[in-house]
Amino acid sequence: MPEAIALDPRMQERFESLHRLVGNTPLLAVELTYRGQPRVIYAKQESLNLTGSIKDRMALHIVHRAYREGRLKPGDRIAEATSGNTGISFAAIGRALGHPVTVFMPDWMSEERKALLASFGADIVPVSRAEGGFIGSIARSEELADKDPSVFLPRQFANDANVRAHAETTGPEIWMQLKAAGLTPDAFVAGVGTGGTVMGVGRFMRSRKAGIRIHPLEPAESPTLSTGFRVGQHRIQGISDEFIPAIVKLDELDRIVAVNDGDAILMAQKLAQHGLAVGISSGANLLGALKIQDELGADAVVTTVFSDSNKKYLSTDLLRTEPIKPDYLSPHVEVTGFRAYMRVCNFCS
Repeated sequence: MPEAIALDPRMQERFESLHRLVGNTPLLAVELTYRGQPRVIYAKQESLNLTGSIKDRMALHIVHRAYREGRLKPGDRIAEATSGNTGISFAAIGRALGHPVTVFMPDWMSEERKALLASFGADIVPVSRAEGGFIGSIARSEELADKDPSVFLPRQFANDANVRAHAETTGPEIWMQLKAAGLTPDAFVAGVGTGGTVMGVGRFMRSRKAGIRIHPLEPAESPTLSTGFRVGQHRIQGISDEFIPAIVKLDELDRIVAVNDGDAILMAQKLAQHGLAVGISSGANLLGALKIQDELGADAVVTTVFSDSNKKYLSTDLLRTEPIKPDYLSPHVEVTGFRAYMRVCNFCS
């Protein structure tokens, strides 16, 4: 890493304020029964970050690091290809620091995501499936940077700072919150969009506990991680974006967990009925964590993340009646309550 550059005091103050609004989220002990047996799954409530998603951690870390390395300067344009949450994070953080922001996004993302991006003043460039979808979005961002040297590309899918953000914040927070409750994790499960969460949390946890299981999760309808290329379509926005990101090292992770998108929707709906308003990927993460806990034993401490809230999915199937299929797990899950563990330190690195 290049030698850190001292920031202007005003800019340093802005970063310090942003850091106070990102991270240190509560850890939830979600109490439930599965096939009549009491269970607990531990999940970080990431909707309490600045823009309401876990992506704020990565976006702030990448931008702050780029400033310290002199790769991003005041007034530069931030441009990124994103399925929504990351773009919203870069839009809010970028605008707070005075940057124009351009987001290249597949045109099938939810209307709420598009509206939020627009509210932060981001320039939105929709990319259709015919134009390449997610791959096309990345290509368009690269083309913009090639034409204009003042454009900064975070490159979330290839930037190790994405992994470091979770190795330095999310992972340590989970570890310390569980430690305060007298627990240590046996496994961590998370859906793979960029892969930063599962790789970063896994990196930290394995530095503390040999043999801990770290499982990436994908939609059963679109098993990109398992096949190595885009196959099928799914409704869990934010994960399985048509390719395996460069920062994802499958040989460093345990078995891929698959969850049906309809099952994830039903699980998210059940969580909302108990006061936990989460997005579809959070429903998938809970079911994936439950699958791994079933293998390890009912008392295993299995952790995951609730990546965002349901507010960005009000126009999607999340708020519609979802048919139940015979192989779904969610019909056998009953949420009975939850406990919240608040932050236990100011800087959990």
